[in-house]
Amino acid sequence: MAPGTGPSTHRGGPPGLWCSLSPPVVTTGKRPGACQQDQWAQQSRQRQRPRVLLAQGHWQVPSCRPPANKCADRDLPAVSAHPRCWAQALPTRSPRIGLCCGPGATALSSPSAPEDACASLASAPGDMVVPVANCGLREYNANPKEHMPLRDYISYWREHIQGGYASPRGCLYLKDWHLCRDASSEEVFSLPVYFSSDWLNEYWDAVGRDDYRFVYMGPAGSWSPFHADIFRSYSWSVNICGRKKWLLFPPGQEEALRDRHGGLPYDVTVPALRERGAPPLEVTQEAGEMVFVPSGWHHQVHNLEDTISVNHNWVNGCNLASMWHFLQQELQAVQREVAEWRDAMPDWHHHCQVILRACSGINFEEFYQFLKVIAERRLCVFTDGGPEDASPGLGPQQAAFDIGRIAEVLASLVAHPDFQKVDTGALSPQPGELLQRLEESMATFAAL
Repeated sequence: MAPGTGPSTHRGGPPGLWCSLSPPVVTTGKRPGACQQDQWAQQSRQRQRPRVLLAQGHWQVPSCRPPANKCADRDLPAVSAHPRCWAQALPTRSPRIGLCCGPGATALSSPSAPEDACASLASAPGDMVVPVANCGLREYNANPKEHMPLRDYISYWREHIQGGYASPRGCLYLKDWHLCRDASSEEVFSLPVYFSSDWLNEYWDAVGRDDYRFVYMGPAGSWSPFHADIFRSYSWSVNICGRKKWLLFPPGQEEALRDRHGGLPYDVTVPALRERGAPPLEVTQEAGEMVFVPSGWHHQVHNLEDTISVNHNWVNGCNLASMWHFLQQELQAVQREVAEWRDAMPDWHHHCQVILRACSGINFEEFYQFLKVIAERRLCVFTDGGPEDASPGLGPQQAAFDIGRIAEVLASLVAHPDFQKVDTGALSPQPGELLQRLEESMATFAAL
């Protein structure tokens, strides 16, 4: 690798990518000055607290909550989990983000420790079927997946370690496991309050069909190819044990990596790409640390050790406009692909929406349903104090902030010519009626 062309590695204080989760850092939207940076970096090195990795230039993201939120007065709660799934599988050095840490916890840095982790994980319901990717095979720009019982994957992982990290089955990576959904009768872990405004999972919980909470488990050498997160959502990832290397590209930087057909690469570490564009931001995430990835940041992730992590994709009022912009871009891409059949195909616009949902996971009609569910739950805050399962800190000011962001995007959706071609006759309330309710609610709150 030529000097100056490799990834820029950041460990320590600004202008790097990680910061302590002490309240002043999480709740202030201002970038620290030079003196503050030195003091902050020194304090961060001294603390044995978990750290959150924040992409440079996005210091304002954690401060998007309304000023009335008093979370800054409290320490960040630990990520906790049910011992049935994770007992004794975790490092002892990061007790504030960890699952079931305690005197019996096993550090996973020693050669035999991954086997201990596998043994403890085997106490989870072994007949749970989990998705497993083969990191050695490529299917388009991803790895093909199969499904297997959890106990079979744990047996594979143990054999893979005992075989010197080699197996005739290849390098298998358990990823995108909906553990919370599959173990719905138990509370698997609790959220840090700063990430509790999570509309994606609030919506899917309300309709009872899906979620965007995932567990990843894999041996050293397993990895996730180059991608940006679904719906251009935010994401966070906590390492329960092990280490990851992240290669992050700020929005727009990925354009230099496109091939002559406009496609993005599968693996950004190949030598042919090292001279193209700016180098990525590289972060090494240790056990007990949390990475926050802003909307639209492409990234590639490698497990440097046997690793278990919890990951969420999430959308809220701060990046709702990014999600809406992404859906419009995706629809335009679909329409370009099928443009030659526009005049010959009956219900061409309807078919474009069907294709959009198949490719992106949601279309304009379901996006409206998403906005409606969140909006009605926020409107409840003004009428009866809010839903019983409301996230922490959801008071009138947070609800008003959310309603304002929903109203802005809903107004754009209602005016969009392609949404106007959607059959909305069965929608209740009608989009225009919901928008009017939101605007009236905002005016009432502003008058208080």
